[in-house]
Amino acid sequence: MHPRAGASLSRRRFLALSAAGAATGAATLSGCAMQVSSGVSGGGETVTVMAKPDDLSPELVRQAQKDIGVKIVTVRYDITKLIGMMTNGAPPDLVRGVGATDAPYFAARDVMEDLDPYFTRSSVLKLDDLDPVNDLWRFDGRTQGKGPRYGMAKDFSQDSMFWYNTALYDQAGVDYPPETEPVTFEEWLENAERLTRRKSGQTTVFGGSYNGVSTPNLLASLAVAAGGSLFTDDFARIDFTTPEARKALNWYIEYGRARVGPSIVQPDPNTWDGPTFQANRMAMSNSGYWLGGLINSDKKLAPHARLAPAPVFEGGRRISPCQAGTGLWMPKKAKNKDAAWRVFEWFFGEGPAKARAAGGWGIPTLKSLRPLMPAQEDYQKRVLKVQKAELKHFSVIAYTPYATADSLYALFNQEAPAAMNGHMSVDALAGRLNSVMNEQLKRGKEQVG
Repeated sequence: MHPRAGASLSRRRFLALSAAGAATGAATLSGCAMQVSSGVSGGGETVTVMAKPDDLSPELVRQAQKDIGVKIVTVRYDITKLIGMMTNGAPPDLVRGVGATDAPYFAARDVMEDLDPYFTRSSVLKLDDLDPVNDLWRFDGRTQGKGPRYGMAKDFSQDSMFWYNTALYDQAGVDYPPETEPVTFEEWLENAERLTRRKSGQTTVFGGSYNGVSTPNLLASLAVAAGGSLFTDDFARIDFTTPEARKALNWYIEYGRARVGPSIVQPDPNTWDGPTFQANRMAMSNSGYWLGGLINSDKKLAPHARLAPAPVFEGGRRISPCQAGTGLWMPKKAKNKDAAWRVFEWFFGEGPAKARAAGGWGIPTLKSLRPLMPAQEDYQKRVLKVQKAELKHFSVIAYTPYATADSLYALFNQEAPAAMNGHMSVDALAGRLNSVMNEQLKRGKEQVG
């Protein structure tokens, strides 16, 4: 699954391999720092980091210079620019990515540095301290979750968990979900219908949002929850016609048809759940623990916001995956690898990581940092109890290396509206998705070799 040893990576070849470009996540990488010693020197070096505008603030860049003596130069994340830099032999030293979908895609194309030797000698990022979510950044040439480590998640959520607003539940007379036992997906949708409020043909309160980080990744998780898989064993094909994958697809189409939450046929003007949930216009949001960073900052909302376990399908598996795992990876041809690793250690294991953990913006990916998670208020203690119980249900949902999440997402959005609007059956949609997505996967497999 790797290019021929020693083969040159031409711009044309990489453009072909990249298809529609790498998937990107919504999480931000931010925080402040404190000085911690490391065994790897980076003093006086310059490290180029390709990231999104909010990934590394100017304040954080200045803090890195102060703490570890490394100058960070940021380049705005852009897949076309990344390809150009890599094929010209001058890639960034670190690149942001979404572990759940980017890791197998780029690792299969042999452009990521194997970080196992760095982890082995690190006194900051110890292997026995890594949360299992970091296995999203492993790939053995065939399956995600095994083999070398190619990156690390900055923090994470179990993204099928959902927040709910008790005030809106009380207004609708709906019972709260159990704290540590899951409701079924069918119950979740029924509750969403009861919680939805409309006036003059307009939705004033969404009963619930359940879109995940990326629709293809969400559907892959739902198929596993139903007891099967969205992909064939070799990850070279998708099959929405298996009983489990069809059950997952049917549930999501029913969600769209019910108009209880944002979807491609009923978009949220705010474009994401945070502001709508904060405005008391959304009763449930499957944003996972990560949304707690926003909720904790709103003292009126926080006492009414609670976290619930990921739902289950009747007769299916209880799983609670991470659909993002946003972090950083190092290109194989990076020029300043030791200094980049020092930035990597600092960002993932020192001051910035501690600040993120204390702010509630995701679960720390180092187990030793979990005591920093917010637990001062009673409502924070309740959330933490639910989240800690859910951790044992985490598992890596392996994703295909043959297509980006963005490319499959575009194909889904092209075909699914007809079904959500009642103009196409779910069976017909399953056939259409198989056809267009498998053509994309076929091209990707041919390009990887």
